[in-house]
Amino acid sequence: MTTKARKSIRSHRELEVYTLAFDAAMEIYGATRAFPDDERFGLTSQIRRSSRSVCANLAEAWRKRRYPAAFVSKLCDAEGEAAETQAHLEFCIACKYLDRTAARRLYAAYNSILAIIVSMSHNADDWIIRKRQVS
Repeated sequence: MTTKARKSIRSHRELEVYTLAFDAAMEIYGATRAFPDDERFGLTSQIRRSSRSVCANLAEAWRKRRYPAAFVSKLCDAEGEAAETQAHLEFCIACKYLDRTAARRLYAAYNSILAIIVSMSHNADDWIIRKRQVS
């Protein structure tokens, strides 16, 4: 994505990574509805929270673009939550709560999400809001 294209984004909802993360979180929500009741406060709750937290941290990072360190910090939080979601997906497979094909698709989606987050972190200067110079 070019710097010019980045400047035209007005909301976190317009970020490709946010859209990918939101869609994945909604798919996880749907899939976990079939998990056993005894997992309601365990794996079901954990994977739902971590997947939603990716989106929440991306939204917060977007609003903290005036402060480079805060922006990168929130991106790091989103990265951690995405990795946590992948770990929960592994448990979903091991416990046979989630079809292996669906879990692999979601895991791959989070690999893409992670790649974008890492790229944004490494190129934070392209995303932050710069103070305007007063002449």
